[in-house]
Amino acid sequence: MKWPIQLITGTILTGFFVVAVALSFIWTPHDVTILTIADRLQAPSANYWLGTDHFGRDMFSMLMVGARTSIAVAIVAVGIGMGIGIPLGLMAAANRGSLLDEVIMRGNDLIFAFPSLVIAILITAVFGPSALNAILAIGIFNIPVFARVTRGAALSVWTLDYILAARTCGKRALRISVEHILPNIANLLIVQGTIQFSLGILAEAGLSYVGLGAQPPTPSWGRMLADAQTYIYSDARLAFLPGIAIVLMVLGLNLMGDGLRDLLDPRIRRER
Repeated sequence: MKWPIQLITGTILTGFFVVAVALSFIWTPHDVTILTIADRLQAPSANYWLGTDHFGRDMFSMLMVGARTSIAVAIVAVGIGMGIGIPLGLMAAANRGSLLDEVIMRGNDLIFAFPSLVIAILITAVFGPSALNAILAIGIFNIPVFARVTRGAALSVWTLDYILAARTCGKRALRISVEHILPNIANLLIVQGTIQFSLGILAEAGLSYVGLGAQPPTPSWGRMLADAQTYIYSDARLAFLPGIAIVLMVLGLNLMGDGLRDLLDPRIRRER
């Protein structure tokens, strides 16, 4: 089997950040919670590989721990979206045209009417800003995405002959959805999951940038960008490093998603 170049490239980029996150749990060059004002805005050196920020914290260590925050928020948020959205989509497809289908889809439209930033502001107004609230906001916004994708893919499978045969044998809609529908649309959901994961990274960075995500002293790429805007002309490195980290992480996930689509989609495999 020939692996798509996008999948290889995306896996390498994503794997680099995953390794950095795993390593950050047991080791970082410096403690990111310690402020060393005497070493503020240091240039890259043997002691500080990527220099220091305006509080004297090691930028390399900040990026490692910030990746942990961003990836954790995105993983949990996408998990919420998949865990709730996929069952809703399967139920809507199994009851196409019914009141249940209409309620689920109109509920999705209602959530789509409120962007994740607006949802985060509403949640923050009640509970205060935190990484947990960012997870809830991004997760809620992911639910209708997976519900729509699941429903659309499942509807095309429900019309196939082997589904009719399963219904003739007396299998109920729930059993058919679990045993026949879900396995046949899993490849599409995996690809959509990687796409939503990359969007989750961007959403977390955006929420942290406006102060609605992870709060100090927890490092976050979006928070690092927000703190760096004051020094954009005196030391652009502070904004460039977290910015390029976000770009590379999102690029890697998008390339991985494209590669998985090419690898798992039987129509594209036949064309290749």
